[in-house]
Amino acid sequence: MILTDILLFILGAALVIFGADWLVDGASGVARRFGLSEYVIGATIVGIGTSMPEFVVSAVAAIKGNADIAIGNVAGSNIFNTLMILGVTALILPLTFSRSNFKIDLPACIAVSLLFLLFAIGGKVSRLEGIILFALFVAYIWYNFKQGKGQPDEGTKEPPMPIWKMIAFIVAGLGGLILGGNLFVDHGVNIAHYLHISEAVIANTIMAGGTSLPELAVCVVAAAKGREQMAIGNIIGSNISNILLIIGFSAAISPLNVLPVNFFSIVAVLISAVLLMLTAFPLRTLKLERWEGAIFIALYVGYVLMILHNGAAA
Repeated sequence: MILTDILLFILGAALVIFGADWLVDGASGVARRFGLSEYVIGATIVGIGTSMPEFVVSAVAAIKGNADIAIGNVAGSNIFNTLMILGVTALILPLTFSRSNFKIDLPACIAVSLLFLLFAIGGKVSRLEGIILFALFVAYIWYNFKQGKGQPDEGTKEPPMPIWKMIAFIVAGLGGLILGGNLFVDHGVNIAHYLHISEAVIANTIMAGGTSLPELAVCVVAAAKGREQMAIGNIIGSNISNILLIIGFSAAISPLNVLPVNFFSIVAVLISAVLLMLTAFPLRTLKLERWEGAIFIALYVGYVLMILHNGAAA
């Protein structure tokens, strides 16, 4: 039985890697053909697409009244996105932030993370708060498309990709990411159960990391292809979408109770967003360097150890 779980776990990882490659190519084609910046494509189409595993897991958890999984999955995923994924990506290729990233995108990510924390302070994210978050998500998507139109990235000499090919790449990429992400999570959780790891810890670590595997794959592939803005847009867009779309939708279905271990993770989400903003500060050349990426990875390891300690204490 465990051998089957291991094989399907590996198959899920492979699907995610191939899906990420297709999605990056298709999304880049959209950016070139319709005059949208690759950041906007990364923050919207790619960011939302790679958040689908988190959306499915959290929505199902909310429907079943399992709020700790819904909130733990989103909070843990955002921390994994910022510290581990951007850390690994920066080791491959130092990431240069644009002025727009610093003035608009990163502050927006911090503001959304702060709002999530404020809603969680009372111990519950209510239906009304969920509706507010979802409405902000709609406004966020509208703003990105409005601002990104007519601002294509320079330096792209490739001919436009046929529309049918763009659609095929994006659909196949999202399909591979979602199917692979589900296989990875489901069988990763089964393996964790064999190892007697508690579900509270699984939600914030293994499940969060598993549902963020699409973001990891997309960012690594985007960095390897020199598409820094798509990698940055994917993470910022995913983090904002995770809170506004997933928590908003889940809370609108059923109010979400916030457990202490999840509140700790929500605080860590805000701290990680602020740290990312500090690395992009203009006086520091707007760049996430390799050594900073290594620090981000170390911080994530520290976060996981604290979650394991809190889970064991609980």
